[in-house]
Amino acid sequence: MSISEIKRKLADYCVYQDRSHWEVEQKMKSYGYLNEEERGEIIIWLIQNNFLNEERFACSYARGKFYQKNWGKIKIKMGLKQKKIPEKLVEKGLQEIKEEDYLEVLNLLAKKKWEILPREASVFNKRKKLSMYLSQKGYESFLVYEVINTFYEN
Repeated sequence: MSISEIKRKLADYCVYQDRSHWEVEQKMKSYGYLNEEERGEIIIWLIQNNFLNEERFACSYARGKFYQKNWGKIKIKMGLKQKKIPEKLVEKGLQEIKEEDYLEVLNLLAKKKWEILPREASVFNKRKKLSMYLSQKGYESFLVYEVINTFYEN
């Protein structure tokens, strides 16, 4: 495969969905051997033609994972770090989440989960399961406990 074909394929890959540099490098590896100079040339071309932008990626990743999958900031942050996004851009991505939306979604998730937990279970067990669920979604423990104690005191 020629360099121009690889550029076209990677451009399509980036157009379909925002990608991190790390994801693009992994995709390049699947196309076979490219030397470091060729990989660098392709990355620069993708950046110059606005196919690849890590800031845009971090922001869209954070927005998508929160607004579509209801992930908490901890889980989003871990996901961005797994994709080798610099800390500065991770923080910028997390700023895309409005605080009032964040708390509203957390409360909504807690309410929905509480309602589907078995009625015969003890309050202690229901709170424990709710806490585990919200923690697995990536919400901060202090917020989880605050929500559980605020809405489910009886």
